Amino acid sequence: MSADYQKISQEGLWKNNVALVQLLGLCPLLAVTGTFINGLGLGVATLLTLVLSNACVSAIRHWVRPEIRIPVFVLIIASIVTTIEMLMHAWFSELYTILGIFIPLIVTNCSIIARAESFAAKNPILPSVLDGFMMGLGFLLVLILLGGLRELIGFGTLFDYSHLMFGEAAKDWTISLGENYSGFLLAVLPPGAFIGLGLLIAVKNMIDQRKTKTQTVTLQPAEQISH
Repeated sequence: MSADYQKISQEGLWKNNVALVQLLGLCPLLAVTGTFINGLGLGVATLLTLVLSNACVSAIRHWVRPEIRIPVFVLIIASIVTTIEMLMHAWFSELYTILGIFIPLIVTNCSIIARAESFAAKNPILPSVLDGFMMGLGFLLVLILLGGLRELIGFGTLFDYSHLMFGEAAKDWTISLGENYSGFLLAVLPPGAFIGLGLLIAVKNMIDQRKTKTQTVTLQPAEQISH
C-alpha cells in the first residue's frame, strides 16, 4: 500500500501537531521559548532527531524482535541526540550553554519514541523520514512562534541573539519596538509560557471549528439537491 504523503504532512503540521494536539514535549517547549533563537535551536535539534531516528528505526524494523524494540529504539534515539549535542557544543557553544540540559533531554521527548513506535516501526524509510520531518517541523514552528511572541512582548525585540546561530553578521537582524518600550515581564516568566501556549491552542481550535462549520454549510445544499 502506497503512503499518503499529503496526509502525513497534514498530520505533522496541523491535525496531529506534537505541541498543539498531542501536547507532548511541553517541558522543553515551555522552558526554552523565552526568545525566537532559543526556540529555533531546540526545534532544529528535535527535528533532526525525529528524522534520523525514524529513518534508523524503519531501516531495522524487520530485524528487531518485538520484545526488545523499545530498548533498541531508545538506544538509537540516545545515540542520535548525543551526536547532535556534541555538534552543537562544538559549533554553537553559546547557544548550547543557554539551552543547557534541554538538549540531552530530547531523548526523553515522548513524541520521538511515539513516532518510532507508531509509524517508523511499521512503514518504509521514505514515509518514515517524511513523518519525522513533518512532526519535527510542526513542533519547530510552535517553538519559534511562541518564542518570538514572548520575546517581542516581554523584551520588545525580535531575532535578538541571532548571531548565536548565524554568525556575527546576524547581529544586525534584531528588530526592536524602541527604547521607550519597557517590556512585559509576565511574558518571559513561566506563567507567560503557559498562557502563550494556551492561546495558540485556542486559535488552532477556533480555526478547526470554523473549517468544520464551513464544510457543513457547503455539504447541506449539495445533500438537498441530491434529494
